[in-house]
Amino acid sequence: MAGSSRNEQRIGLLNGFAAYGMWGLVPLFWPLLKPAGAGEILAHRMAWSLVFVAVALLFVRRWSWAGELLRQPRRLGLVTVAAAVITVNWGIYIWAVNSGHVVEASLGYFINPLVTIAMGVLLLKERLRPVQWAAVGTGFAAVVVLAVGYGQPPWISLCLAFSFATYGLVKKKVNLGGVESLAAETAIQFLPALGYVLWLSAQGGSTFATEGAGHAVLLAATGLVTAVPLVCFGAAAIRVPLSTLGLLQYLAPVFQFLLGIFYFGEAMPPERWAGFALVWLALSLLTWDALRTARQTARALREQLARTGAGVPPVKDGDAARESGDSVARSAT
Repeated sequence: MAGSSRNEQRIGLLNGFAAYGMWGLVPLFWPLLKPAGAGEILAHRMAWSLVFVAVALLFVRRWSWAGELLRQPRRLGLVTVAAAVITVNWGIYIWAVNSGHVVEASLGYFINPLVTIAMGVLLLKERLRPVQWAAVGTGFAAVVVLAVGYGQPPWISLCLAFSFATYGLVKKKVNLGGVESLAAETAIQFLPALGYVLWLSAQGGSTFATEGAGHAVLLAATGLVTAVPLVCFGAAAIRVPLSTLGLLQYLAPVFQFLLGIFYFGEAMPPERWAGFALVWLALSLLTWDALRTARQTARALREQLARTGAGVPPVKDGDAARESGDSVARSAT
């Protein structure tokens, strides 16, 4: 059994690396879709994502959730909100990458855990530990430094961080699986996306049928680019502790940041380095506090089991992280 458990964890880690690795390297894909504009790319992404996810659901024969969702207007409303918010997130990100703002886009996903925590305090009345307050304060200072460096607030980063944090908050309330959630959201996005593509074609602005078969295939592949990492993430989420996913989530913005500097050649003046350094300090504090809390929770559970004499195996640190629900780990979803 122990060998089987280790094998499952290994599969989970590989899927986690695959998911966050693909999300980190996706800036290489969007420029391939030029001369299509960000709006057209976004519309094709929404439409083709539904096609690929529907095929996946047909393959695994998981449809019972759809009937239940249709009978629950409140959850359906929340899914609609999630679809609207992720549409904004996708659109801004595609535009940012194809407009030469890869580094600023990566910053949005670096500060996302801090924004998630801030929203937890403001909207859910969560209480923070001192180290978490220090991390949020350091993150705020980083935004101020970057605003001075850019000559304005880093709007792209802030919009990406707040839209994705809002998306995570809504998805938490909906409580649907990853593939099922994407299917529901893209089903809502499909008709507006298709309508926009048809309108663009009628106006003579569509590139889908005018730039060759290769370009059309790449636009259709936006569905795969969306669905495959999510499937890998789902496979990882059920096999590895949330604390591990919380650490893996930083792979994506790290890859994006490195691509922005070394591949796309974006400028990094000293004030931006200072702002990013403060963000990384805040994330280090947050991660250290999350891991420390997970260990303390695990230790307390083991001591409680020992006192009660229950014949239950010791709780692992990773399992404790699942129970503690630290904000860093939660933001990975």
